[in-house]
Amino acid sequence: MEEKGTKEDKKKKKKDKKEEEAYPNSWLVTTIYKTFKGILIKSAFLKLLQDLLSFVSPQLLKLMISFTQDSSRFAWEGYLYAVLLLVVAILQSLFLQQYFHQCFVLGMKVRTVLIASVYKKALVVSNDTRKESTVGETVNLMSADAQRFNDVTNFIHLIWSCPLQIALSIVFLWLELGPSVLAGLAVMVLMVPINGLLATKARKFQIENMKFKDKRLKIMNEILNGIKILKLYAWEPSFQTQVEDVRGQELKVMKKFAYLTSVSTFIFSCAPALVSLATFAVFVGVSSDNVLTAEKAFTSISLFNVLRFPLAMLPMLIAAIVQTGVSKKRLEKFLGGEDLESDIVRHDPSFGMFTVLINSPSFTFFQFVATVSLDIKPGRLVAVVGAVGSGKSSLMSALLGEMHSTKGFINIKGSLAFVPQQAWIQNATLRDNILFGSPCEEKRFQQVIQACALAPDLELLPGGVLTEIGEKGINLSGGQKQRVSLARAAYSQSDIYLLDDPLSAVDSHVGKHLFDKVIGPNGLLKDKTRILVTHGVSFLPYVDEIVVLVNGKVSEIGSYNSLRASKGAFSEFLDTYAKEQSNQYVLNPVLFQFFCSVLFSSVRLRKNSSLRKPEDVGEAKKGQRLIEKETMETGKVKFSVYLQYLRAMGWSYTIMVFVVYFIQNIAFIGQNLWLSDWTNDAVEYFNKTYPAQKRDTRVGVFGALGVAQGVFVFLGTLLLANASVAASRILHSRLLNNILRVPMVFFDTTPIGRVVNRFAKVVSLSYILTDFFPLSISLVAFGALRTLFVICLATPFFAIIIIPLAIVYYFVQRFYVATSRQMRRLQSVSCSPIYSHFGETVSGLSVIRAYGHQERFLKHNEKTIDENLKSVYPWIVSNRWLAIRLEFLGTLVVFFAALFAVISRKSLDSGLVGLSISYALNVTQTLNWLVRMTSELETNIVAVERVSEYAELENEAKWVTDTRPSEKWPEEGRLRFENYKVRYRPELDLVLHGITCDIDSTEKIGIVGRTGAGKSSLTNCLFRIIEAAEGRILVDDIDISTIGLHDLRNRLTIIPQDPVLFSGTLRMNLDPFDKFTDEDIWRVLELSHLKGYVSGLQEGLQHEVAEGGENLSVGQRQLLCLARALLRKSRILILDEATAAVDLETDNLIQTTIRKEFSHCTVLTIAHRLHSIMDSSRVMVLDAGKIVEFDSPSNLLDKQGHFYAMAKDAGITQQYTTAL
Repeated sequence: MEEKGTKEDKKKKKKDKKEEEAYPNSWLVTTIYKTFKGILIKSAFLKLLQDLLSFVSPQLLKLMISFTQDSSRFAWEGYLYAVLLLVVAILQSLFLQQYFHQCFVLGMKVRTVLIASVYKKALVVSNDTRKESTVGETVNLMSADAQRFNDVTNFIHLIWSCPLQIALSIVFLWLELGPSVLAGLAVMVLMVPINGLLATKARKFQIENMKFKDKRLKIMNEILNGIKILKLYAWEPSFQTQVEDVRGQELKVMKKFAYLTSVSTFIFSCAPALVSLATFAVFVGVSSDNVLTAEKAFTSISLFNVLRFPLAMLPMLIAAIVQTGVSKKRLEKFLGGEDLESDIVRHDPSFGMFTVLINSPSFTFFQFVATVSLDIKPGRLVAVVGAVGSGKSSLMSALLGEMHSTKGFINIKGSLAFVPQQAWIQNATLRDNILFGSPCEEKRFQQVIQACALAPDLELLPGGVLTEIGEKGINLSGGQKQRVSLARAAYSQSDIYLLDDPLSAVDSHVGKHLFDKVIGPNGLLKDKTRILVTHGVSFLPYVDEIVVLVNGKVSEIGSYNSLRASKGAFSEFLDTYAKEQSNQYVLNPVLFQFFCSVLFSSVRLRKNSSLRKPEDVGEAKKGQRLIEKETMETGKVKFSVYLQYLRAMGWSYTIMVFVVYFIQNIAFIGQNLWLSDWTNDAVEYFNKTYPAQKRDTRVGVFGALGVAQGVFVFLGTLLLANASVAASRILHSRLLNNILRVPMVFFDTTPIGRVVNRFAKVVSLSYILTDFFPLSISLVAFGALRTLFVICLATPFFAIIIIPLAIVYYFVQRFYVATSRQMRRLQSVSCSPIYSHFGETVSGLSVIRAYGHQERFLKHNEKTIDENLKSVYPWIVSNRWLAIRLEFLGTLVVFFAALFAVISRKSLDSGLVGLSISYALNVTQTLNWLVRMTSELETNIVAVERVSEYAELENEAKWVTDTRPSEKWPEEGRLRFENYKVRYRPELDLVLHGITCDIDSTEKIGIVGRTGAGKSSLTNCLFRIIEAAEGRILVDDIDISTIGLHDLRNRLTIIPQDPVLFSGTLRMNLDPFDKFTDEDIWRVLELSHLKGYVSGLQEGLQHEVAEGGENLSVGQRQLLCLARALLRKSRILILDEATAAVDLETDNLIQTTIRKEFSHCTVLTIAHRLHSIMDSSRVMVLDAGKIVEFDSPSNLLDKQGHFYAMAKDAGITQQYTTAL
């Protein structure tokens, strides 16, 4: 499509504009206009023709009526008028549909361009700008705001077409009724400011509502991202109330909005009645010579009908434009935000021999300022060490050009590869994650897989390298993610490698392997420049140079030995932590070779058979696809779904609404029959004086019936508004309630974007139904019936035609609705990937930028958008297909009404002819709307269907059951596994194969084993994140599967692998239920060594934590998680690799705190660094889901089995344990 070109132009234009002012505003609309001039002009011309034609029909109607009154005229005149009515109507509908088609395609293009621009911008946006809005808000720019633009462009021409139509109608009306038109006009003009007032008010509510929606989706996003933590801590209720509160405020605003809408509906429905009342009353009242004849009355009424549309549309259009204004501001702010300064990092090859040169810049990043000078020669391995918060990660960001430099410069020669501290994994196959867009070379790929110790994991993963990895790498363990991330870097063959602590999340022996095979002096990358941030002292002797950071300044640089000799900060640091470690670390290489061959020999044997032949993986194994394709209902929306919605609205409401609308229609028909009767007075009192009293009755009844309609419509909308808000509330809380109770497996297999999408749907749904639905259904469904009724009343012949027309109509409508509904479903399903991909991109920005893969991601984004357009475009076309056919049916109705009027003109009075034809002229629009409404309704009910699908998912066990343990349980903290077996999903293999063991009160147990041996699964079972396949777990002799989940989870405590924080205050992050006093909280902060940091903050405990805890370092987040655990004071504590991301100092703090504070508890530690569990009472060694060894560390070392081999590798030998 021509899209690609236009997008590029837009970008250029944006760049030019950028230079003019700091934050450019109001350039968006002009840019869009320049881009799409052609289509705009073409569609404007079509609209003009259609507008002019719409005034021909009333004139023909006038001729027709005068023809029926005069029986002396020839029949052919009547037939001619009938045919002309047909021709005009057909032309009109062709022009109109062509115009609509142009406009809708334009809207689609505008939306596409905006989504692509937002995406493109997100790739280059600077960190400050990125921090201003959360991921949720940025996704909203794509979903909501781009859609707003789409909707407005569909109707943009009405800005000039409405005034034009109004002007023309007035001219023609003046010719009919003379100055009395001004009375009707005055009423219309009065309506406009009232509508304007309502529109501005509505806009205020809308903005307020957007605020709440953003806030709610943000909380939802966090809940879904941290759902595992919420489950482990049993915190769901707290977050549920948070969401419900925001939702409550949102609904209050929505209710106000709905009331406003019903007022404007009232005005809208009263308008035609009041206008014609005012006009006719003045006309007859001015002088007794003015008699209302049929031609005058019905020509005027059909002109007023032409007028109704532009008058109703103008205020709506203005309101829509105003709303788009809000979106425009948001988009401009984002698209006009500042980009990353591309010149922070220079790539100047002339800088002699240094690959990386930092010349004393200061970088600002949050509250952190670093002043660093460094130069690194090619091919060196440089380690960066320092305490938590000393600026190691910030130095990395600076090298990547993500920081804001205040002075100085950085020069980098060559391409970069980056391994972040928290691995970023895409939702793609394992292979794609490693290749990351490079071509696949089998040999190099295998080399990387071996070096990164991924081969054994591939054995365990169901699809080998083709296993699909969930969003955020959900089905990999922490260590696996980190190794995949490292493999991606190793495969990329860059010149410079920035490794931000990649060895922290893996077990010590795997870390050793990675260092030797990949990072170290003999690894895959030995000729490249490597900058390694690390906490592992053990690797330092092997690096070329060590940079020590203290508080953002380089305190020393030098080789390991020179730094030890200089007796500076570094050597103190080493003396405290690594006495034992470094002595024995100089490993016997022969032993290491032996260990490696033991570890990998089993793999090597199997590898020959399996890994070489990726072709065999052709038939995907069960369980290989992790992310299920989004399900999509097909066929008719089930009636039960409608019932469900009506039930949510409440039956009493539903019945009342129906009755009210029915009465309103009776009033409408009554009013028009009264008018037709009134016009017959003109014949009766021909050349006589018209009695004043009769005139007053005529006007009075006419007016009363008009007002009655309005009142009933008002009532109906009011009821409906209340009902739909109620329904929306019920649907949302059902959905939320259920999503929080769904087992963890669901989140592993469903992308978050998809769930958030459902939550966003609930809202838009309630909007559509309050806003749009009442007005249309009432005016339309009944409108079509009453039109046919009136025509049959006038010309009974017409009844014969109704049946064939109805049949055709029915088939067209069924055929269309089926297609349209499916298209809408496809549309909403194909929208999710756009947002998912976008969310993923935003979270992996630094990685994407480091590798320089922006282009590839742009291309991918364009592909997902195109997929979505494949369902949007056919939908647009199908709407036009329908409209042409329906309007043709409508024109036939007009034609036959006219034809029969000509045939039976002898027996008809002119009032009825006028009535039936002016009604028929309206029928086209009515029928058109009717089908559009039924399909709109169906497609929006699809939202209910999708929401209810998630509201009916199977839940995990009850939160609280009848068997509740005693308040003090577990008092002793004894654990007992009995032949415990478990699998993650029913179709997968067992992860734990029959674990049996006893753990006594206050024992300290270390759990070790290769990645994927089932260590984390063990903790998941304790918390019943996954339920047993067989066997049971007893805690203090109570079978945990018999009690409620919250009772269980509240009494156990875990310090999880990735520290997850939620946006909110620090206090809320520690104690979301406000159970504890501030003193308690300060006490645990002191114990977790955060007191100094927190009391230094302005707000103290009320300090706002950013989304995902981004404004704290990873180490600080980990300490906060420790504080959470201290606060809960459970008898059983599980530490899941909690020391992974922390430097040795902090690690030591955590270890001592745990030893002291949890001495009376049973502690299970899943360890990566063996020395952290050498003081355990017993160590459990897991391998492939079985316990292979379980004894005290010293016994295990004597036994010289699995544990001994691991300890050997970590450089821990017999003296170590004795030293302890």
